Amino acid sequence: MSVTAPETRSHDTGDARRTLDAAVGFLRSIQDEQGWWQGDLETNVTMDAEDLLMREFLGIRTEQETTEAARWIRSQQRADGTWATFDGGPADLSTTIEAWVALRLAGDDPSAEHMRIAEKFVQAQGGIEGSRVFTRIWLALFGLWSWDDLPNMPPELIFLPSWFPMNVYDWSCWARQTVVPLTIVATLKPSKPLPFGVDELRTGAAPEPFDKPWTWAGAFQRLDVGLHAYARHAVGPVRELAMRRGAEWILARQEADGSWGGIQPPWVYSLIALHLLGYPLDHPAMKAGIAGFERFLVRTETAEGTTRMLEACQSPVWDTCLAVTGLLDAGVPADDPAVVKAGTWMLDEEIRGVRGDWAVRRPNLAVGGWAFEFDNDGYPDTDDTAEVVLALRRVDHPDPGRLRAAIDRGVAWNIGMQSGDGGWGAFDADNTRELVTKLPFCDFGAVIDPPSADVTAHVVEMLAHEGLAGSESARRGVRWLLEHQEADGSWFGRWGTNYVYGTGGVVPALVAAGVSPADPAIRRAVRWLERVQNADGGWGEDIRSYADRSYSGTGDSTASQTAWGLLGLIAAGEAGSEAARRAVRYLVDTQLPDGSWEEQRYTGTGFPGAFYIRYRLYRMVFPLSALGRWCSAMDTGLEGAA
Repeated sequence: MSVTAPETRSHDTGDARRTLDAAVGFLRSIQDEQGWWQGDLETNVTMDAEDLLMREFLGIRTEQETTEAARWIRSQQRADGTWATFDGGPADLSTTIEAWVALRLAGDDPSAEHMRIAEKFVQAQGGIEGSRVFTRIWLALFGLWSWDDLPNMPPELIFLPSWFPMNVYDWSCWARQTVVPLTIVATLKPSKPLPFGVDELRTGAAPEPFDKPWTWAGAFQRLDVGLHAYARHAVGPVRELAMRRGAEWILARQEADGSWGGIQPPWVYSLIALHLLGYPLDHPAMKAGIAGFERFLVRTETAEGTTRMLEACQSPVWDTCLAVTGLLDAGVPADDPAVVKAGTWMLDEEIRGVRGDWAVRRPNLAVGGWAFEFDNDGYPDTDDTAEVVLALRRVDHPDPGRLRAAIDRGVAWNIGMQSGDGGWGAFDADNTRELVTKLPFCDFGAVIDPPSADVTAHVVEMLAHEGLAGSESARRGVRWLLEHQEADGSWFGRWGTNYVYGTGGVVPALVAAGVSPADPAIRRAVRWLERVQNADGGWGEDIRSYADRSYSGTGDSTASQTAWGLLGLIAAGEAGSEAARRAVRYLVDTQLPDGSWEEQRYTGTGFPGAFYIRYRLYRMVFPLSALGRWCSAMDTGLEGAA
């Protein structure tokens, strides 16, 4: 480790503090009057395409909505005519198909140049025959694909007890909320004709032959044949009861804002399923569900007119707790009005009295915790709960009793959600049965919720700062993290991109829990961070690292990923190192005049390998924490503790 000279450190800290002051000012300026922060959550245009298709299916699509959404979809098309799932990513077949169909719905001429080059790409990549199952489900809704050529998911799935393989609770929370309504939709096999076809996107290729019967893929392909046969001869009363039970299950999980889980996939399919079961558009559940989308729309004025982007989800709890932590790390007083107001808002968001699906595997655990969204009481998650506790415990709140009680409930709930192997998943405990991942239906990303390094690290860090580093729960979490370090010294980042996120989260957690910065695991992590640091001093990682390890730690520098790398170095006692100084300089030099940073790259993850997120506040909250902690380490002489 190299340590910079005193005069250089003084110069750097002065620049860093001026950068911090500007960033704090910017963050203050965008706080909502109710106390929360929320940045736009950008994903890909399948959200907008499927929204238009849902509205068409329900008969509620308007010309204005269509025009504005189509503008947004066109604006995201690349020069080669394709659409991707993340900025700078490879062209994606299914995304391009859904965008093409949505633009046809909007009236775009298939002979127009932008449509023709998209068509050419689709044909070259195998046509709609090669698209994901979900894309073909949307086509089937409009008679553009045969339901018989889609994997079968019987509604009787709802009857399987929680101990039985492939019951709905074997799926992750986001997947089970999607699968249950889809079993109804696929059973009823609706077909609403459109005024156009998709023959331009077909190749006419024959289906791929089945895999060998002794492989998982081959076995489940043959099981699917049996399920299709059963569907043709299902016992009527049993099937009707299954769909009725499924409808009850769906209705019981609708949130106060009309959504399901606060996320797009189960939301749209639940509305379609209820509609097919005869629920009219003026039924309270349908009305609330349709109206709830309005809050998820981001409209922007452009030279071409208004664009309309649908957020797949919203992140106010996550954004707010990270913003509070960032402000406090930057030196904002714990009793600052902005901090206290945010603290009160987070206390109001605590989940009380609602036993969600998590209770299926933890029936004796008391309710507690926080969710990601404004309204998602059925699905608190361990990650948000850990980060909210880490923020709240530092707030000088006027009602300390209320604050302490909420923190204690959150800590107890998170401890109770620890999985049997010592790690933490996000929404469920022990959601690790991989059998469901073998189903032909499951080609759309993660469908289970096993423990991950980033979530486990955040919970361990929370326990450590709550004085529980010596607890059995924390010790098991530390052991899990050490056992899951990658051979190169990094950690995998399930919910953020990727190894930089995982490593930047795990190192502070391990050190907080009592692992020495001199420990070999920490030193391996430091060496990895130094090795993958970019020449400009920042860190960046291309999302393709989820599928290709050669991208691990490599990519254009971003503000958020640079902050993650710097946070890891600071925790490891490397604040005074040349690598840390270069990272600080990168953040100082790339700050914009308004105090913010720009970040075009996606650094958040929904489903590794399939669905990615650009959190618009990541560019602010993480640099605040990193620069603030770096200044504190330099001021207190902890810059070279290793």
